[in-house]
Amino acid sequence: MSFFGVSGMYYSGESLAEHRIVLAEDSNLFSSMVSKRLKELFDIDVIVCRDYDDLQFAVENATFPASLAISNINLPGAENGEALNYLIEMSVPTVVFTGSFQESTREKILSKEIVDYVIKDSVFAVDMLAESVCRFLTNHKHHVLIVDDSPTARALLTTQLKRYNFRTSSAENGAAALEILKNNPDIGLVITDYNMPDIDGFELTRRIRGSYGPHQLRIIGVSSSTNRLLSARFLKAGGNDFVVRPFVNEEFYCRVNQNLDTLTKIRTLSEKVGVPAKASA
Repeated sequence: MSFFGVSGMYYSGESLAEHRIVLAEDSNLFSSMVSKRLKELFDIDVIVCRDYDDLQFAVENATFPASLAISNINLPGAENGEALNYLIEMSVPTVVFTGSFQESTREKILSKEIVDYVIKDSVFAVDMLAESVCRFLTNHKHHVLIVDDSPTARALLTTQLKRYNFRTSSAENGAAALEILKNNPDIGLVITDYNMPDIDGFELTRRIRGSYGPHQLRIIGVSSSTNRLLSARFLKAGGNDFVVRPFVNEEFYCRVNQNLDTLTKIRTLSEKVGVPAKASA
């Protein structure tokens, strides 16, 4: 099966029917639209929960755990966001699907460490939700390397990427990063800090590009510096993107997705024309 997402995602692979998805939604219209769309696109059977009691029953009496939950912020019996708290407490990855959204709402739901949120504000909302679901269920196919000399920064990025279901490795310096890349040819994305003691982000990028072209590996640079020339220098060194700390969560995830989407499309095209995706640049 194949799927083209609204934001540019392309998925071509096996059915996702083995995944169990719980949908906590009291609107008959949206529950029907979401269930039908996920079945059409990915052959996923959705378990619809109309209220908080239904949700608790579906989660606690399942024969195997849900891969993902899709939940409105408020449900009958949980009018103050209790459903989201419950899903997080039960360690169920959750995408919020909501019609009401303000800055305070955003901060509230992101503080609960959800996977993503989609707003019911356009005709594309259900397809955006389908894309978010597909990304989460398939992100494990992507291996991301985090390079930063700060243990705290590495831990934060690792936690965030694992929340999105990516596989991760981490390195405390450039030399370790090069060794990890050598031993893990499946790594498709490197996220590297600029300011590191042994090999800075620019030099690491140049060395990586000596062995891996942009059709094989994507590189995102990060820095907390206010020097606006850093992004230009990084891109000139062979980087594909640059993000300034502190991150806006949604922007960071979108940048990661866009780079991996590009890589997936290049690899798919390479396979069609018979060009090895992992040949040296």
